[in-house]
Formats: sequence, structure tokens, C-alpha cells
Amino acid sequence: MMPVWVAVNTLMVLSMPNTLKGLYGTPAQRADLMQQMATNSSLRALIGPVFDDSLGALTAWRVGVYAGALAAVMSLLVVVRHTRDEEESGRQELLASGMVGRRASLTSALLAAAVANAVLALLVTAGLAGQGVAGALAFGLGLAAVGMVFATMAAIIAQLTKSARLARGLTAAVLGAAFVLRAAGDSATDDGSSVLTWLSPLGWLENLRSFAGERWWVLLLFAAAVLIQGAAAYELAGRRDVGMSFLPTRPGPASGRLATAGALAWRLQRGSVLGWSIGFFLAGVAYGGMTDGAADLVGDNDKAREIFERMGGHSALTDAFLASMIGMLGLIAALYVVSSVLRLHGEETSGRAEPVLANAVGRLRWATGHLSVAFGGSALIMLLAGLGFAVGYGKEVGPILGACLVQLPAVWVIGGLAVLLYGVAPRLAMASWGVAGAVLLIGWVGPALDAPRLVLDLSPFGHLPKLPGGEMAWGPVLTLTGLAAVLVAGGLAGLRQRDITS
Repeated sequence: MMPVWVAVNTLMVLSMPNTLKGLYGTPAQRADLMQQMATNSSLRALIGPVFDDSLGALTAWRVGVYAGALAAVMSLLVVVRHTRDEEESGRQELLASGMVGRRASLTSALLAAAVANAVLALLVTAGLAGQGVAGALAFGLGLAAVGMVFATMAAIIAQLTKSARLARGLTAAVLGAAFVLRAAGDSATDDGSSVLTWLSPLGWLENLRSFAGERWWVLLLFAAAVLIQGAAAYELAGRRDVGMSFLPTRPGPASGRLATAGALAWRLQRGSVLGWSIGFFLAGVAYGGMTDGAADLVGDNDKAREIFERMGGHSALTDAFLASMIGMLGLIAALYVVSSVLRLHGEETSGRAEPVLANAVGRLRWATGHLSVAFGGSALIMLLAGLGFAVGYGKEVGPILGACLVQLPAVWVIGGLAVLLYGVAPRLAMASWGVAGAVLLIGWVGPALDAPRLVLDLSPFGHLPKLPGGEMAWGPVLTLTGLAAVLVAGGLAGLRQRDITS
């Protein structure tokens, strides 16, 4: 998993200098960009302020927040996977029965996260060195530092909770709060000086000011946070038994009853659905609110217009921007559907599926409950994203909702592939994340690099009509929907034939 995350993050960062050089190749264009960002609070909230007009500084501005967030997600997943997940599966108890220290698993997890972040820092520094060695080093160290802050935070939360799923969810919620704090602070000021910005590790990354008069002392904030959180995690790890947690867990539903497999699946995944729904609605509001400002920012920049049109279709700039942002949310929705489908894998490998299947519940009925939440939940979050766009933009409610819903066939194809891998070859089920990551990379970086059509067509999203503004094409939509149905059917057929993991 770590090489995939590091590669995706590195490619995203290193693709930016040449792209930005084509977009803002003259001093006048870069000066105009800085002026536009200084007066556009919506775009500052989304991306952050610009501190200098060099290509290195523009790269740090354009991808810094998102590269830092990706490093944080990678780190929290690694730490939870090698601490709480190992305890849930029983493997940690087996290891702990030998001559292994109480904190060995925590040390191993943090070292794994440190290695991944160090490789990320090294690759980013080497790739951006041509823009300025000092700035490249500061940016690389900043990304790694953000990753380690959330790695140690995940280490603390893994001690507090008994569920790996809850540990991941709570750490991701902290990351979301960090993004919101930074966005609120950057929308209020154009120089990153807001108190809200300084409350967020993502705000520290931008205030490191890579390629713009580096503030090396900001790295001390990261170091202090990592040391304090790491010490707290080690202290907590030494005070509890394997498999236990500091926060109590409820023995079952506080009210109501679980009469069906579908009700159980909803009970298990409703928190995730709620979190994704809120996030997509707020993202829609934010993107919708900045639509007019994005048109002003592009102005007469033909290169920027071409990128938006490659992502959103050859239509009016406003429609192209809306289509490109809706497409990005569709790509992210693919991550939701993979995580929801793989909940089946987690239930099976943890042993929780066996007691359910030992009763009068068939495999297909059990799986259908989770898949209904996965595929229905993806429709729900895209619908709420459309409502958010409508609230933020205030126009074209019908076309925007249609544009959001037309992303679903491509999302379902990725989900169907996850079902197929889980049902036929469960050991390869986690490869679904690699597929989703590759599709995200193609959709995000491909248009900016003017990738060949053959490459863009590798993603199911490349075959969708570009709405709003473009023409509706039912052929690709129905074909992708049918392909998703075939993949799901193949996965369920495989699940019926193979043994359940014991």
C-alpha cells in the first residue's frame, strides 16, 4: 500500500511545475494570478494563499494542501493497520506471546510510517530541486512532517478505541477539521496569518513558505507535535492489555432491533455514510460558491481554459469548471464505494461474518446488505454533492444534479471490480485501492499533463458525458452500468463457491 500512496503523491507534486509553466509562463500572468488570489477568498479557502510567483512557490501553493492531506491519510492508515487492526485479528496476541515488548507493534507502525514519509520527502525534494534546493527541501520535509503528525495522532487514537474502523474514522475526522480550520483562516486573510490557520498542521505546511523565504522554525512545531503525541501514545500503550481500549464500547444496539442482514449492514456503515454525506455536501457548497470566481481567475489564460475544458468538456468556462469539479467528486466517490465494499472483507477476516452466516442467512443475502449500502450510499453522496453545488452556486439546479448522478456508472464500475476481487480472489481484494488510486491519478493529473486519449480512456470516468454544458450520451452510461452489474454478479458468484475465511 505504501508505494502506491507515495507514488501517487509524488507524481501529483512533480507534475505541477511544467503545467504551471504553461499556464503562467510570463511575469505578467503570475502577477495577475497573485492579485486574483489576494482578492478571491473562496479560492484561498480551497487551495491557500500565494506567497511568491516562482514556479516552485506556485507548485507549493497549488498542491501543498492536498499533498499534505494525502501524506496524512497514508500515515494514519499505516499506523492503524499495524496496531489496532493487528489486535482485532488476533495476530498481535500471537506475536506478544513471544519475546516481544509491549510497545513493539506501535514502534513498528511508526517506523513504517516514518520510512514512507521519508521516501516521499526524498522524492519530492529531488524532483523539485531544479526550482530551488532550499525550497524543495522545505516542501519535502513539510509533507513528511504533516504525515508524521497524523501518524502519531492515529497512534494515540488507536489506544483509545477498540475498533480499527473507529480509529481510522476519528483520525480522518481530525484531518477534516484541520482542513476546515485552514480553509476558514485562509479565507479571512491572504497571507496565512490567521489564528485558525495556525491551529492546523496543514496551515503550518503553507506557513513554512517553501520557495518563498523559507521559515525553517515552523518545522519545530511539527517536531514538537510529533514528540508530544508519540510520547502520549507510548504511555497509553504501556497501560492497557492487548485487545483492550481506554474508551468503552457498547455491547450492541442501544435501541431497536436488527431483524435483517441489511439492517445489520446499515448499522455497521451508517456512520461512514453520514460522514461522507456531510463532506460531499459541504464540498459541493464550497465548489459551487467559487464557480464565478474561478471564471474570473482563468480570465484570458488559454492554457488554463484548455485544462478545464479537457476535464469538463468544450463548453462555456463556467460549465466546464462545474463539470471538472463534479468529476473530481466522482473520483473521490470511487474511494467511498471501495471502502464500503471492502467492509465485507473486514467482516469476514475478523470472524464476525461466521456467526451471522451460521444462522438462517445466506451468503448472497449477507453480501447484498453491504452492497446496498455501498452502491446506494454512493448515489446518496453524489446527490448531496449536487444539492451542495446548487446551494453554493444558486443556479442550474436540475442540470447540476444530473451531472452529479451521471458520475455513478463509473463509480459503480470501480465498486463492481472491488466486489469481483473480493468474491473471486479475496487475498487480492485490497488491490481495489490501487485501482481506485490509479483512476484518481488519471483523472486528476492526466488533463493537466495533456495525457493521450488512450491513457484517459483507461478510466471509466473518461467515457462519461461532460455535464453540465455538454450533450447527454446514454450509450456510455448504460454500457458502464451494465459492466458494473456484470462485475458484481461475477463477484457474488465467486463468493458462493469459495470457502469463508475462518
